[in-house]
Amino acid sequence: MWLSASERLAEVVQRKRGAATLQDEVAEFYVETREDVYRYLLTIGLHPPQAQEAAQEVFLRLYASLKKGEEILNPRAWVFRVAHNLGLKVRARQDAEAPYDPDLESRYMAGGENPESQLLRRERALRFHRTVENLSEQQRRCLLLRLDGLRYAEIGSILGISASAVGEFLRRAMVRLKKVAHE
Repeated sequence: MWLSASERLAEVVQRKRGAATLQDEVAEFYVETREDVYRYLLTIGLHPPQAQEAAQEVFLRLYASLKKGEEILNPRAWVFRVAHNLGLKVRARQDAEAPYDPDLESRYMAGGENPESQLLRRERALRFHRTVENLSEQQRRCLLLRLDGLRYAEIGSILGISASAVGEFLRRAMVRLKKVAHE
């Protein structure tokens, strides 16, 4: 039977094996999960360099907690909860900095398209991003965590709400996004 990295990590925590194995397991879990955590930190408003640092910090905190002997039954949910809280703190500090322009990279990358298709693509992307930005904070967070593969109960645990509330936030977000897709 194949186990995911989070299941293997949970096994390690329960068996309390040696520190070298724990370090290896956390490192493997980091490799498998870091991109999801990084994307989530970007979606809550962190600039890419701060999101990279915060993602690394989250996994360092995981290792430190496990090494202290804390029992973490669902490492993936734990990591996203810590990322959520840390991301909000970092975002509060970065608000005083100059805003990050996510369109900047796409403008440099779009070299082979004709001007009309570039304009249409940018307009579609802009409508979509505006719709996502206009979702409530909870709808946006639920949607992004769900896109990272978390279950409703895990999302609820991370955000401190019930699984049924997660479902309702996601339903409302999808209604709004479908309207934009059909325009």
